[in-house]
Amino acid sequence: MIVDKTLRVACLGAGYFSQFHFDAWERIEEVELVGIANRNIDKARQTGHPAFGDLEQMLEATSPELLDIITPPETHLAAIKAALDHGVKAIICQKPFCASLEEARIAVALAEKAGVPLIVHENFRFQPWYREMARSLAAGEIGDVHQLTFRLRTGDGQGPDAYLSRQPYFQKMERFLVHETAVHWIDTFRFLLGDIHAVYADLRKMNPVIAGEDAGYIIFDFDRGVRAIFDGNRHLDHASENTRTTLGEALLEGTTGTITLSGNGALHLRSFGQTETRTLLEPRDWRGFAGDCVFALQRHVIDGLMGSGPFENTAADYLRVIEVEEAIYRSANEGRKQGV
Repeated sequence: MIVDKTLRVACLGAGYFSQFHFDAWERIEEVELVGIANRNIDKARQTGHPAFGDLEQMLEATSPELLDIITPPETHLAAIKAALDHGVKAIICQKPFCASLEEARIAVALAEKAGVPLIVHENFRFQPWYREMARSLAAGEIGDVHQLTFRLRTGDGQGPDAYLSRQPYFQKMERFLVHETAVHWIDTFRFLLGDIHAVYADLRKMNPVIAGEDAGYIIFDFDRGVRAIFDGNRHLDHASENTRTTLGEALLEGTTGTITLSGNGALHLRSFGQTETRTLLEPRDWRGFAGDCVFALQRHVIDGLMGSGPFENTAADYLRVIEVEEAIYRSANEGRKQGV
């Protein structure tokens, strides 16, 4: 636990998604953003914060209490080791977490040995619609849950220029739909429904210019016969002015009601046997990314460091998400259900 009123935060990475991290840190009054490191130092300078071209140099010069790692998976383990060597008190690391399950386990062991909280920046469970779903489930508003379905429809995967304007490295990822995208819902489904016991996956590649899969179906098994379905297709879209608000649509179905998530972030509850709905969450123009979930996660971590309660998405718990991901790829390769 950190009791200082101001926390010194440094960030590694100044790519596309880092803008949401920087904006969130700037809005947390207990945080002082002391440095940004990026191998292309010009990108770091463009943030307006102290810029460095090397992580070690930044850690030595700024002595941060928290390092926020916003770089690709192959850089994570080395960055975590460097941060621990420089005595940081907490680390947040973007997903996908580390380059492999083996590396992730090493990172967890090193952080635990040092007594340093290591949190995975898996922010979808912090989106306001999923927090409201969790509240509704806890209140018993839809009875006994039978099924949760999410239909991913980003609409950005067609043609030879797919992903190039925002995150061009997507085209080269040999594991794409699950490793980069569906992993969000592995974590979110666990948040809403509990641990996953088995998976069955049917994955395919629709766009020939990319290396990995970009469409498919995944069925998740939970306790008491509960199921979740991830139906993903990055070529198709859904009804939303901004398809990146929710990235798709969802149904959470129980014995006494159904909750519907629309593409604008609205949640509606329809009671069993009825046609009218009750609004649980109004659509709104959220700041930041996807319901301002980056801010919500970073705020949660700071509150935890200040002593408000346990962390969600510790790296130790997140190992389970990676294990489920591995089981999904085994299922797709072998054409059969896999236990987890």
